[in-house]
Amino acid sequence: MTSKKQIKSTLKDESFHLTTFENIKEIDENGNEFWGARKLSKILEYSDFRNFNIVIKKAIEACKNSNQNVENHVVDFNEMVAIGSRAMRLMKSFKLSRYACYLVVQNADPSKEVVATGQTYFAIQTRLQEVQQMENYQALTNEEEKRLYLRNELKEHNIKLAGTAKVAGVISHLDYAIFQNHGYEGLYGGLNAKAIHSKKGLKKSQQILDHMGSTELAANLFRATQTEEKLKRDKIKGKEVANKTHFEVGKKVRQTIKELGGSMPESLPIEKSIKSIKQLDQLTEKSNKK
Repeated sequence: MTSKKQIKSTLKDESFHLTTFENIKEIDENGNEFWGARKLSKILEYSDFRNFNIVIKKAIEACKNSNQNVENHVVDFNEMVAIGSRAMRLMKSFKLSRYACYLVVQNADPSKEVVATGQTYFAIQTRLQEVQQMENYQALTNEEEKRLYLRNELKEHNIKLAGTAKVAGVISHLDYAIFQNHGYEGLYGGLNAKAIHSKKGLKKSQQILDHMGSTELAANLFRATQTEEKLKRDKIKGKEVANKTHFEVGKKVRQTIKELGGSMPESLPIEKSIKSIKQLDQLTEKSNKK
């Protein structure tokens, strides 16, 4: 059985890795963020850059297969590298976008713990960018519209997550409730659904998701999408392992929020029921058709 000391050590290591990924990020002369490939290779525990070059080539191929312009994500440049005795040398490297880093860690050695941490970190960060850059989302002009959009997205992905969890072994309604609680506990600092209700002053009949603002909905959307992907990618089997996976993803989403300087989800205020917004939206739509 894992001791509390071992758990704390693991959490400390993961927090260190997440901070390190963010700390080696650089900004170019045009204000674009990038990661130097040689620095990233050291973080991912590749002692020989030639081996890491193989991973980068796989990432470039994946980028092409995703119909992305490789030049927007992988750029040749000379990187200052420490060579010992405090000496530095310019060496050939690559500027990697956040999306390129995501593809790199997906193709890196999965047996390394730091690689697994990086996969979740860059997946969450990439998903955050995708949501922020979505044309439909950007076109929304107020908080209520954003809440409706994200709530519908979350509803859709929760259905997909339930299906994926069932394949993993989360079968009964009770199993799924426990599975969901593990995700909440990871994201909300140990609080399960009942505890979140209590902390936010919600009634038992009120649904947590219906009273979330757009920021909190986005965090839960990341938790759901990344858990679904990890369950599939790692071919998770067994409800206990699925529960642990949901907790770990939730915890890493929480850590990412912390790294970005955001508010913890349990501290965010509740909003009026999204159902009332839907009803108003439907009435407005009917009125406009007349």
